Amino acid sequence: MYWLIENTNNIEILTRIQLVEAYVEVISLSPSIHPMQNQVSCVYIKPLNKSKGYMVTIDHSEAFPTSFDQVQTLLSSIKNIYVIDKKEFLHYFNHHACNSIPTKPPTYIRELTQAHKSLYYRYPENKEINTIIPIVKHYESCERNFNNLEKYIKNPTNPFYNNKASVVFNMIENSGIKVDSTLYKRYFDRDTNGYVFTQYNLNTTTTRPSNAFGGINFAALNKENGERECFIPRNDVFIEMDISAYHPTLLANLLGYTFDSDDIHGDFAKMYNVDYAKAKEITFKQIYGGIWKEYENLEFFKKVKIYTDQLWDEFNYGGQITCPISGYVYKSSELENMNPQKLLNYVLQNLETANNVCIIWDILKILRKKNTKLVLYVYDSFLFDVDKTEKDTLKEILDIFQKYKLQVKFKKGTNYNF
Repeated sequence: MYWLIENTNNIEILTRIQLVEAYVEVISLSPSIHPMQNQVSCVYIKPLNKSKGYMVTIDHSEAFPTSFDQVQTLLSSIKNIYVIDKKEFLHYFNHHACNSIPTKPPTYIRELTQAHKSLYYRYPENKEINTIIPIVKHYESCERNFNNLEKYIKNPTNPFYNNKASVVFNMIENSGIKVDSTLYKRYFDRDTNGYVFTQYNLNTTTTRPSNAFGGINFAALNKENGERECFIPRNDVFIEMDISAYHPTLLANLLGYTFDSDDIHGDFAKMYNVDYAKAKEITFKQIYGGIWKEYENLEFFKKVKIYTDQLWDEFNYGGQITCPISGYVYKSSELENMNPQKLLNYVLQNLETANNVCIIWDILKILRKKNTKLVLYVYDSFLFDVDKTEKDTLKEILDIFQKYKLQVKFKKGTNYNF
């Protein structure tokens, strides 16, 4: 069969074969448009037991189109497919056994031909640029990507990240955030049709996801210059839930330590004999930078030191540590310039992310078929676009945080600037 598939008969033949395993890459209409606002130009399918891949076209100037439904049926017939980013792939197609290829950080960047680079540079505003790039060049690029990634495909995939985290962040991205187009243009110098979409990158060194798209870092929006005013609710109001003393709470759970009250920073203030704000500063400096001599005899920090030393010994002499909840493995052979405190911070960031994935998973079940949406997640903060008629929804969400024994604070406003 020829590598270019552009008729129904050949698609049906491939479908009837019921391929067991294949690498799949989606070529969208434009690389600069978010998948939620994008469409598919071509799909590259490389059976792992074949010497060549196939290109199926949906919308391209050089080939006869096939229907999206036909391609979805073809993909559904493949028992296991491997993709660069499952979270992104799920914006385009559903598949019962889709797996992100477990590459090492940083995130794999697709290899492009010179034709891609030249045309992307010359026509940055063309929203269907991939339909005029020669299809043979798309094929060449996909072949290169497969060759680069083939050695990783059979590596064990972390089930937590593949089956849960990818789905959770895909769903948050689906929601999008409504914006005031005039303010958005003023602060970000970009036009919009009323909504913007976030894009989470899960393949970071610490595993704490970053979140940026279109030149906007959604994990670090400026709280001082007013730019957050342009993000507005599609329903009635924004409600932000912030987890209080999150890392101290997670660390206490790891250590089996119980604070005297739910006000953890208040407890630390008593331990240090300082005011509340100073206590927060001291605690975070010690968790992230090392325990101070004057506080090393406090029971909490005694336990922190023992745990940190145990982690470091296991990392050095065992060669790796396995994180709780996620099962993610940090290997000493893959991380440079590590020290005991840095390793503890990596574990806490992984635990934070994994715990949040479980929380969001439960929240999304509640929000199914509701108008209220979770539109942004930033580490210990969850932004909800709330429909006031769904009064019981917020209580159900609060019950989830209580289930995980977490205290939350609220902010409320008609824009994200609060």
